[in-house]
Amino acid sequence: MPAPAPPPDAGTIDCAIIGAGPAGLTAAIYLARFRLTIRLFDCGSSRAAMIPRTHNHAGFPGGIAGRDLLAKMHQQARDYGATCEAATVTAIEPFGEDFVVRTDRSTLRARTVLLATGVVNHRPAGLDDATHDDALQRGLLRYCPICDGYEVTDRRVGVIGTGDHGMREALFLRGYTADVTLIAPEGGHTLDNACRDALDAGGIVRVDGPCGEYRIDGDRFVVRTASGELAFDSVYPALGSHIRSELAIAAGARANRDGCLEVDDHQRTSVPGLFAAGDVVKGLDQISHAMGEAGVAATTIRNLLAERRPLRR
Repeated sequence: MPAPAPPPDAGTIDCAIIGAGPAGLTAAIYLARFRLTIRLFDCGSSRAAMIPRTHNHAGFPGGIAGRDLLAKMHQQARDYGATCEAATVTAIEPFGEDFVVRTDRSTLRARTVLLATGVVNHRPAGLDDATHDDALQRGLLRYCPICDGYEVTDRRVGVIGTGDHGMREALFLRGYTADVTLIAPEGGHTLDNACRDALDAGGIVRVDGPCGEYRIDGDRFVVRTASGELAFDSVYPALGSHIRSELAIAAGARANRDGCLEVDDHQRTSVPGLFAAGDVVKGLDQISHAMGEAGVAATTIRNLLAERRPLRR
């Protein structure tokens, strides 16, 4: 049996923020500065922590590592009194106007909840963690052409993927380099005539899979394909991602067929009092976009709570 819901007393917090990436941390800073009581839950798997160095984030001309950016944001949130708990949230349960938030170590009651759990990239099958992490840190493996396509200008680039998604990613990277190869992850490519025509018009080479036996050779990332080994300056997996929206869906929130949460212009889900921001919502998966959504959500949360009970000091 789950633990009983905490009573609605002074221990009820104003907002539980689930996820401590750029969206969750931005919301924590806003809400703490609104002088609300909040709890930030961090399961330690923010995708931003994987970024070796972003040059796409305004205000850091020399770039900044993802972990350094998160550390600065954590410190800023703490400076205003935000509390962060290293825990995995296991359930969000509507409870009257409030919510019961259950984690792997505690249960609390919150007046509102903001979900900022993001997504998890699908990795190429058979790529071991050590090779993956080393390649990622060295820029030999990349996941976001919007973030770092500039860095592969005039380099040899491989894209692991097929279908419309693989085609679109390969064509996006073609804006930076003429040397782009699209590799099918399993067997032959799954491409309709329109995709083939677009790839041919862009001069993008197509190679059948399966691909695997990944390794690093000097400054190149090597992929074995049906045609033999191919070496690239950078490889982009275009394999989609898993949307971490299960908690909100279980609480009754609507999502699209991909699992992205549906929200209105104020980041409100279909469940009153439950908000979502960042990559868990359909939109541009960028740090700046996630932070903007979090600012909107936090301000709406503040105004909602003020309507329920005027905020006074």
